[in-house]
Amino acid sequence: MSATESNGTARELDIVVYGATGFVGKLLAEYLAENAPTNARIALGGRSREKLEAVRTGLGAGAASWPIVVADADDAAALDALAARTRVVATTVGPYAKYGRELVRACAEAGTDYVDLSGEVLFARDTIDRHHDTAKSTGARIVHSCGFDSIPSDLGVHVLHEAVAADDAGELTDTTLVVTSLSGGVSGGTIDSLRNQVDQSKKAPELRKIAATPYSLSPDRSHEPDLGRQSDMSIVKGEDIAPGVYGWKIPFVMGPANTRVVRRTNALRDWAYGRKFKYREVMSVGSSVFSPAIAVVATAGIGLGVAGFAFPSTRALLDRLLPKPGEGPDEATRDKGHFTIDVFTTTTTGARYAARVKAKGDPGYKATAVMLGESALGLAFDRDALPDVAGVLTPATGIGDVLVNRLRAAGVELSTRKL
Repeated sequence: MSATESNGTARELDIVVYGATGFVGKLLAEYLAENAPTNARIALGGRSREKLEAVRTGLGAGAASWPIVVADADDAAALDALAARTRVVATTVGPYAKYGRELVRACAEAGTDYVDLSGEVLFARDTIDRHHDTAKSTGARIVHSCGFDSIPSDLGVHVLHEAVAADDAGELTDTTLVVTSLSGGVSGGTIDSLRNQVDQSKKAPELRKIAATPYSLSPDRSHEPDLGRQSDMSIVKGEDIAPGVYGWKIPFVMGPANTRVVRRTNALRDWAYGRKFKYREVMSVGSSVFSPAIAVVATAGIGLGVAGFAFPSTRALLDRLLPKPGEGPDEATRDKGHFTIDVFTTTTTGARYAARVKAKGDPGYKATAVMLGESALGLAFDRDALPDVAGVLTPATGIGDVLVNRLRAAGVELSTRKL
């Protein structure tokens, strides 16, 4: 069954927002209430009817008729029924390794498209192993990482590749994503996902090895090229990335998840970016005389922060200091946020290109609601233009140019230039 045939059969609903009572779930519901087509059949899903009804009431008259779907994350029968009713499920319920496994299974078996905000490498690896073949057979698109993790990374490289291909300028080689500027809060859900992944790795050391492998999400790691060491913890000088890039760059904290998503995209496309495609993510710490020292201290801090979750004493301190799941910044703070990301590459012909992904709004909250919302809307309403693929996919392979066009229309910059 092809993906275009998958859930073209009559479904009662177009989109179910699962986890609509959570902090980001409410933001997603608000975004869809304001931006979905007037004839969109949207429902709110979660485990508490009372709380879901309260969220619906706060969305205004346009959402007054939205159905409520009650289903607990570990109730397989309820999730099966939910998946069978809709064309798309958009879930914000994490950590996904704890609360998302049954929902992915239900969607894969029902031929229902699925999007989430997961930045959890081990969860994605598990769903690939368990459900990729089932989803291919039913036509379901299971698309992880449809928020700030990892749409700017995946679509940034996607549009970069398209620009290079249009100029017949060869294939991508050394490619670096630079977080040029960023303003926003840290998501409590993201922290909880990191905490859960550390717990998984402690219980099963072999999982730690999988998570650390650059090609941990690839369809067949034995077919990946040997490009040498690809570290997630490198300090890089701007001039070594591209001419005109200044200052020192430190590892981007979301890079370990994002880089693996981008490499999966390349592999799923039969290495269309190139067999010499080498990818990393960093962020700027300025270009002052102090930036080398800042880079060293900040990089050490990232490593110590992640390691801190592995030890009870430091974990207890971090748990007190960091945001809790369900917490987030107020509306004024969310509106003030922004991000600018630049992706630089050199091709096999020696040409240099750059892409820019830029958006207003707190990256982990307001901008993420836009990205997840447009992902769900694209799957629900632009089916004829979607890539004809199914399985456990990435934003670029599962939604592709449909999502690029939707995000541009929503005010997100996705541009390219030859250097």
